[in-house]
Amino acid sequence: MSEYSLAQKGPLKLKGVGELSVGKKKKKKNQDKNKIVQQIMTSKKNEEEKKKPALDKRTPAQIAFEKMQEKRQMERILKKATKTHKQRVEDFNRHLDTLTEHYDIPKVSWTK
Repeated sequence: MSEYSLAQKGPLKLKGVGELSVGKKKKKKNQDKNKIVQQIMTSKKNEEEKKKPALDKRTPAQIAFEKMQEKRQMERILKKATKTHKQRVEDFNRHLDTLTEHYDIPKVSWTK
């Protein structure tokens, strides 16, 4: 008998993957970003309402600090969500064009 006679023939079988599944589901491109943000905000409000019955041992300064952090985080998320990948790449390329030649990779050749 050959060493390869015991080898499995055919595709690998992965755990947790049904045989009827075709592949990954595609995301919808035209999702309204405001709806997503509102869902996040409502879920946070619901979480805060659930936490109210427990005693809050934070100081007013800590509460204000956490609220400002959440606000800034939401602003960052909205800022990142407004640009597409293509726009980010174009901005990055513009930034690289404005840099001085000091940051360029020097040419190396054997014929010097």
